[in-house]
Amino acid sequence: MKLVFAILFLAFAAAGCTTKSKSRMQAQNAYLAGQNSALRQQLAQYNGVTIIGAVQNPQVPWIAGLTLAQAIATANYTGAEPPKAIIITRQGESAAMDVSDLANGTDVPLEAGDVIELR
Repeated sequence: MKLVFAILFLAFAAAGCTTKSKSRMQAQNAYLAGQNSALRQQLAQYNGVTIIGAVQNPQVPWIAGLTLAQAIATANYTGAEPPKAIIITRQGESAAMDVSDLANGTDVPLEAGDVIELR
């Protein structure tokens, strides 16, 4: 009988416990999600192209014919290594692009208001 109570006690303890580190991580993730949401709302009002990531100039003025490679070059990428992923968000819809495609010469035309995330 004591074994049954011990098992039930451990089951309840494991189900309801949240460690301080887990709680801290959840709070940090919620904060970052709020920051990202606010940033995306501000960026939606900008008429150029915005680059999120390791760049010197995150806002690139849009001109007719602007491509992804030109925007990244204009933003002056400062990462120690090439990005592992490129996400293009246009009018709320996101699409991932393979970095090797860009390196191999496949370029994407951009539109005013596009947000490029370099991860």
